[in-house]
Amino acid sequence: MECLCWVVGFLLLAARLPLVAAKRFHDVLGNERNPGSVREHNQLHGWTSDESNWDEKLYPVWKRGDARWKSSWKGGRVQAVLTSSSPALVGSNITFAVNLVFPRCQKEDANGNIVYEKSCRNDSSLSPELYVYNWAAAWPEDSEGGAGHHVFPDGKPFPRPHGWRKWNFVYVFHTLGQYFYKLGRCSVMTSINTANLTLGPQVMEVTVYRRHGRAYIPIAQVRDVYVVTDQIPVFVTMSQKNDRNVSDETFLRDLPIIFDVLIHDPNHFLNQSSIYYKWNFGDNTGLFVSNNHTLNHTYVLNGTFNLNLTVQASVPGPCPSPSTLPKPTPSSVPVGDNATELREIPDEDCQINRYGYFEATLKIVEGILEINIIQIADVPRPVLQPENSLMDFTVTCEGTIPREVCTVISDPTCQFAQDVVCNSVDANDACVLTVRRAFRRAGRYCVNFTLGDDASLAFTSTLVSITSKDAASPFRTVSAALISGSCLAILVIVITVLVYRKHKKYKPIENSAEKVVKGPQVVLSHTEAVFFPGNQEKNPLLKDRSGVL
Repeated sequence: MECLCWVVGFLLLAARLPLVAAKRFHDVLGNERNPGSVREHNQLHGWTSDESNWDEKLYPVWKRGDARWKSSWKGGRVQAVLTSSSPALVGSNITFAVNLVFPRCQKEDANGNIVYEKSCRNDSSLSPELYVYNWAAAWPEDSEGGAGHHVFPDGKPFPRPHGWRKWNFVYVFHTLGQYFYKLGRCSVMTSINTANLTLGPQVMEVTVYRRHGRAYIPIAQVRDVYVVTDQIPVFVTMSQKNDRNVSDETFLRDLPIIFDVLIHDPNHFLNQSSIYYKWNFGDNTGLFVSNNHTLNHTYVLNGTFNLNLTVQASVPGPCPSPSTLPKPTPSSVPVGDNATELREIPDEDCQINRYGYFEATLKIVEGILEINIIQIADVPRPVLQPENSLMDFTVTCEGTIPREVCTVISDPTCQFAQDVVCNSVDANDACVLTVRRAFRRAGRYCVNFTLGDDASLAFTSTLVSITSKDAASPFRTVSAALISGSCLAILVIVITVLVYRKHKKYKPIENSAEKVVKGPQVVLSHTEAVFFPGNQEKNPLLKDRSGVL
């Protein structure tokens, strides 16, 4: 009887030995999985259960921290960078991309070999050889019929499309208890459909192997979190003229705010969908419904307002059975907006309504709404500075009183700044400033004026023409400007009318009976201001520098 027990025990032990010795994919790729994690997942198309056996002899397995990782690549460690198109709307495809980053001065050549870059060849610390790995030289040793080591970890042979011999890396992807492998070069991509995936965050792990004779050596591991959601990923950009800081969600009263909705849909899943945008700006103006992703809205009162946007997309697709419908994630879904709604249509397809939501709290304040140059006048030449030409610019604005004024004097194209002067402004009841600026030499200049306070930044630009001045002959200055103007008179009149009609919204200098512009140079300035409206730079230079208002 005792002998029989020994025999039975030996048979049980022998039956268990293969199970203990054989490694499986989840042993190699899922080392960080919690012991109690659920392994029941829907089958991914083209993927295999990680219960399959892993050929550890052909593909050795190293744990994190193993000293062999340090010598798995010549010249240092290879980094694998994993990115995805997450978050992915359920039903769409999510794409994963892996890119290998080699040690300094190494790159992959056209034949799939790893070589040293020529620009680094003079570095004494590098090997004098051209190749880091010359895999192409090893291929002739392989039989054309197919070597036994040209297989993946589960024993399946490599695919052999044209150029497959240049693919010297094996990428093994692992997620949701399943694996997928791919032969490739220094970067690969793969996609999975999310129609049957569980909503929420998931983990993708990738292990990369390189060719090493008749075996493969692990060189990098990487993992990343991706998200599957039943809500349309939505983001809204907001911009406004004269708004000083576009990221603080503080905007100006009485100026339109441009709202632009961005939907994260890199795989174009919603291309064939009807999309509607429902806006509630929180200022008792009602609900706005539009099929355009951009919308302008103007707040006419100061205060704090809650912006709410609901995006609805009708996605065509087959009608799923009730048991396979994903459960909506908890969210602040307005009454009547279910995350998943089905509407049957005659051809046995369904329209699946998906929703996305965006909320923001906007602060509306007063600011500088508009700035105008109403007068430009010559200043008599100072005795101590005969080489400088001085001009006075009278600037007005609408809205709040500015705290600072900056002047940028640049070339006629308004591209290259030559002088920047900024001054603080004393508060007064009206926004009328006389700014005096000096010009060191004759020529044409683009002059930009920027008025700012805590919340706003308004600017305008104009062109001025400075002529050379002779203290002994003041008539020479006037006559030179008049001659220049007379030569261009006819051309000025014709082109000014045409360009004004085209650019009538841009008024660098207001023309009216009450706004007088003095000086013969300014006649040319008016004309050039219409011809060359400047680049209307969004970020004028602001520097603390003494100047004269």
